[in-house]
Amino acid sequence: MSKKSPKKSKPQIHEDLKGFDIHINEFGEIVSNKPIDKLNDFLDENVEDKKFKNLKEEEE
Repeated sequence: MSKKSPKKSKPQIHEDLKGFDIHINEFGEIVSNKPIDKLNDFLDENVEDKKFKNLKEEEE
């Protein structure tokens, strides 16, 4: 049986996140090349929060 070959193309990313790099260093700290505040702002604008989804539906 042959194994599936992994895809070699890069995943599609949002234009605002081009060049974004994040990794965990040897001390277990998250290291990023963009400030966490900017990342949180991006996520607030583009990702719907599941916890608050039900609250919005109840208000309407």
